[in-house]
Amino acid sequence: MHRTLPSCRPDTPLLDRIDDPADLRQLQPSQLPELAEQLRSYLLYSVAQSGGHFGAGLGVVELTLALHYVYNTPEDSLIWDVGHQSYPHKILTGRREQLPRIRHSDGPAPFPKRHESRYDCFGTGHSSTSISAALGMALAHQLQGDDKRAVAIIGDGAMTGGMAFEAMNHAAHTSADLLVILNDNDMSISANEGGLATYLAKHLRNAFDIDQVSRDGNGHRTESGTAAALFEALEFSYNGPIDGHDLDALIGELGRLRQAKGPQFLHVVTTKGKGFEPAEQDPVGYHAITKLPSPQEAEAPSQPGIKYSALFGDWLCQQASQDQRLVAITPAMSEGSGMVEFAQRFPERFYDVAIAEQHALTLAAGLACQQAKPVVAIYSTFLQRGYDQLIHDIALQQLDVLLAIDRSGLVGEDGPTHHGSFDLSFLRCIPELVIMTPADEAETVRLLQTGYQHPGPACVRYPRGKGPGATPAPNPEPIPLGQSRTLRTAGASNKAALLNFGHLLPTAREVAETLDLTLVDMRFVAPLDEARLAELASDHQLLVTLEENAIAGGAGSAVNEWAARTNQSISLMNLGLEHQFIGHGQPDELRQQAGLDAETLITRIQRRIEA
Repeated sequence: MHRTLPSCRPDTPLLDRIDDPADLRQLQPSQLPELAEQLRSYLLYSVAQSGGHFGAGLGVVELTLALHYVYNTPEDSLIWDVGHQSYPHKILTGRREQLPRIRHSDGPAPFPKRHESRYDCFGTGHSSTSISAALGMALAHQLQGDDKRAVAIIGDGAMTGGMAFEAMNHAAHTSADLLVILNDNDMSISANEGGLATYLAKHLRNAFDIDQVSRDGNGHRTESGTAAALFEALEFSYNGPIDGHDLDALIGELGRLRQAKGPQFLHVVTTKGKGFEPAEQDPVGYHAITKLPSPQEAEAPSQPGIKYSALFGDWLCQQASQDQRLVAITPAMSEGSGMVEFAQRFPERFYDVAIAEQHALTLAAGLACQQAKPVVAIYSTFLQRGYDQLIHDIALQQLDVLLAIDRSGLVGEDGPTHHGSFDLSFLRCIPELVIMTPADEAETVRLLQTGYQHPGPACVRYPRGKGPGATPAPNPEPIPLGQSRTLRTAGASNKAALLNFGHLLPTAREVAETLDLTLVDMRFVAPLDEARLAELASDHQLLVTLEENAIAGGAGSAVNEWAARTNQSISLMNLGLEHQFIGHGQPDELRQQAGLDAETLITRIQRRIEA
């Protein structure tokens, strides 16, 4: 049992021989426990160097080894759901020496990525997609007459997503050779919520006892009654539960299932954080870790400011103490969204709906219909999964729902599956929606207050991490809808104005001061401050918009449309994220890649002014 993270690379002679799964399959079964120990040690070392997802990978070391040992990967397809389970898989599939740079721009992606390796057969940055994808692959193999297999390894948190059951419902009507492995560790990021988690705990995990589980005539573990009823009702052949850390049991059962026909379900019980005592004791805290700091980093002063998620959590608690109508909803992101204190103080008004974004939004709509005041805390990329519900159930009915949209813009090391690149674009086309882009902590709280008091659907989008240090007022006043603020007025000779939307304001200030531009913090994407835009258009020759969102359809596009609609004779320049997916890396590094650093912006705007 490990108790500390190693700062030096461990000695892993057996693991060092494994450059791909074909090498693994040359080993004797008796060598695999030693390999598992070396793999776990190396995983501890590598994540300590890079930071990243931690507990889930430790929990699937033996399962990963057994799968690659039994299945003919990559001809047989493994889909990890969610992808933060895949670090051991990456180590065994040719990326061992690169893993200490995982999540860095020059290292592996934090989730499976098809363009990174032929062993990553499907990208899974979001959850609950694996069974649909595996079923599609299995049906394709069936059509092509191949004896290839598709395996979905789905964490029990991901099983709470509706797509998983939609796929299983469809699989029941096929004869596809599909294996679904439920990695049951009783956790997603935090403790699982809802009826499925209760069912698993009551009927399945409690039935798991290595010494007492009954066996059939062939020695296979069997279950009867309610334990397997849920999955057998969906026409899957239920197998298990088995110990996910027992290599002999895993290899034997997987070998049998590799030859089985039709949809199969294997229930595997694992321990999140297995082999690292602090992670086993605190699986929530060790879901992901930061890297071990270098001596220089350890001595560096901490960044000022408060995390936006903590800021939201403080505002939420304060507002709830003043308004009994407030209810808070999260799709399994209570820690990440800063809602832990709220859940403790107001448990009767807190709803963690598990990984079910669609349900979260329609639940909010139903609450709003009965005069409650729902606040939905949701990451930008996860809001994409509830888009129809936002349009159909909330905006169309003009319901009083506030969306607190976390992780807007470039979130950094989690990469394109988690960058909040598109929310302004997909929100802006929805009628009846107020869309706000605060620039700092103080503005965030004021705009949350604005959205909460607005009697209709409203969104406040803010980034991951800390703000620039603008202290919020203790009793924040709302801002009139559509009201911008002018922060700097250019000299008489300069005819360009920079319109900032959101958290790039510190960069915008530097650019405006260097080039002597008028600087306006727009605050609102919908409604726009059209009166101020008209004033700027009357005494400037160029309006430059700046946002950390896709240029296509974003805040700058809103200004363009206003100019066209009102027949403005003014030049426009839109700066934001170009029409491409941006990879993983440090946020400042990614902004530089995207041309959103101060130096690049100054050069680009200067050239446009001089053109």
